[in-house]
Amino acid sequence: MVDNIGGSSSNDNGDFVIKEQDRLLPIANVGRIMKHILPQNAKISKESKETMQECVSEFISFVTSEASEKCRKERRKTVNGDDICWALATLGFDDYAEPMRRYLHRYRELEVDKINSNNQEIRGGNGPHA
Repeated sequence: MVDNIGGSSSNDNGDFVIKEQDRLLPIANVGRIMKHILPQNAKISKESKETMQECVSEFISFVTSEASEKCRKERRKTVNGDDICWALATLGFDDYAEPMRRYLHRYRELEVDKINSNNQEIRGGNGPHA
């Protein structure tokens, strides 16, 4: 595999090549999440961060690929949160699918609240007939 800096390209066979830096989550973000879980004085080796980086990046690709295939079969171009929840359950990650559904539901509720709040501010903040 050719390691190109700055994006993806194709090799001599015309195959689409994804560079490692585009395939993996930033290691600083992975390390920050790991550190958040551990005791404050704990240390994390570079090797463990890199291993976790590979694992979480592969997991995201795996789940997204399953969701994308569902969308392709349904002739949709956009993968949404419901598709990700479906993929998690389909792939046997039920312990993650249900909390993700609850999170998605709450997120959508908060988005509606934010829109309603913004609309009320635009109307002067005195209710719907201001």
